[in-house]
Amino acid sequence: MQLFHGRHTALSGSLCRKSRSVGSFNKRKSVGVGVVNECLPMDEVRVSSWNELLECLYEDAWMPHIQRFRSPYAFRGLPNASFTLKTSLMQLGGDYAQLEGHLLRNFKKYAHRDVVEQDSIWHWLSLAQHHGLPTRLLDWTFSPFVALHFATATIECLQQDGAIWTVNYKKAHDALPYSLKAKLAGEGADVFTVEMLESIKTLREFDDLAPDTFIAFFEPPSLDDRIVNQYALFSVISNPCVAVNEWLDQNPDTYRKIIIPADIKWEIRDKLDQANINERVLFPGLDGLSLWLKRQYYPLKQVTETLQNEQPQQP
Repeated sequence: MQLFHGRHTALSGSLCRKSRSVGSFNKRKSVGVGVVNECLPMDEVRVSSWNELLECLYEDAWMPHIQRFRSPYAFRGLPNASFTLKTSLMQLGGDYAQLEGHLLRNFKKYAHRDVVEQDSIWHWLSLAQHHGLPTRLLDWTFSPFVALHFATATIECLQQDGAIWTVNYKKAHDALPYSLKAKLAGEGADVFTVEMLESIKTLREFDDLAPDTFIAFFEPPSLDDRIVNQYALFSVISNPCVAVNEWLDQNPDTYRKIIIPADIKWEIRDKLDQANINERVLFPGLDGLSLWLKRQYYPLKQVTETLQNEQPQQP
């Protein structure tokens, strides 16, 4: 018998089974058998093993209408479960919303113009985000294993619980304004490309499409091998002052946060390395190779003895 928040239910099928009666994620407190963690928010689930983690990550991947496994989720891995989904623009602080236009304008002025395929706001935003400029975009991936890499690769966080945020982009797009929904429907697509968004010339125009805040997911252009290998996509929110996790809290049927306990991080990390999910592949070049080798040869004893009091900053 598996114990869930507020009721007992038989453990059958997926460990992360959705509650069909309410049409949203099962709001249990913990995956652990016989354990109820009253501290977890209603849309969080805590796994206790590799197998439970895989079941949660691939939940609802089966699409009966096409008879294929095609997950409708975007994934974001964080090395510390306490980190939020604030954009790099928000983390800049100060009057960051007022600085957004200045940052992008000067980036375009000083960047080599031949690095952008087309002179659209969406190409420039993608390039800027990719190279570390503070923007309202947030990095996601279609690959749960790539997300797991980012949740387990930071040495300073190996003693802390990690997290995978999963967002059903199809459900998130239900809140899009009509013009954007029509664009997706016309293309038969679930997420946008930069070409599909080119009719929107400015971020202000994007923000003014609807009075309520909305989120759109789009695939960036293949600027380099890193974007391709990470199976990347971006989210863009129509209000730069709203964190993505705040929007998700108002739309709880669109997401789930999977907590990865620190005591299984090493197992996950080793299995990802054996599956060739590592810095050498995800960051092609000598920098990625060096990061991979540094982590591969970092003494486990040194991690457990010297990094327990580290307080890494949110990425």
